[in-house]
Amino acid sequence: MIVVADTSPINYLVSIDEIGVLPALYGRVIIPQAVRDELSRDRAPEAVRRWIASPPAWLEIRRPSLEPDAELIAAELDAGEFDAILLAQELGASELILDDMDGRKEAERRHIHFVGTIGVLQAAAKRRLLNLKDSLMRLRATNFYIAQELIDRLVAEAER
Repeated sequence: MIVVADTSPINYLVSIDEIGVLPALYGRVIIPQAVRDELSRDRAPEAVRRWIASPPAWLEIRRPSLEPDAELIAAELDAGEFDAILLAQELGASELILDDMDGRKEAERRHIHFVGTIGVLQAAAKRRLLNLKDSLMRLRATNFYIAQELIDRLVAEAER
């Protein structure tokens, strides 16, 4: 399984101390160099900067070799989303992990299967790798927007 990730999900999974679910779910995860650069920026949380400074063995960092087409350029994505979509397309990724709505629209247009941070947490909870309610509450304590009603619905669904 080839999995490519964008900046936001890595940032939030590190921030809520659940980054370990990625290798448990997917084995290896690939990020573009642009994502590494974004995770290393001064405005990234200190824990995230420390984590990416010594990336784990399961994380592979690559640059896409595909040239972007006019539609991707017109999508006005940030560098991480732009390169994550290119890399996912180039590698024929099974999954692209990203949260940005414009990035998701472009991935869908390209028939690239995607999942966001919440979807990763749900998959991990199904495999009993984490407590979904606790993880979602920690996520909500960051600057990630998630309504309490959605947390309640996701937790109720997971308990069925």
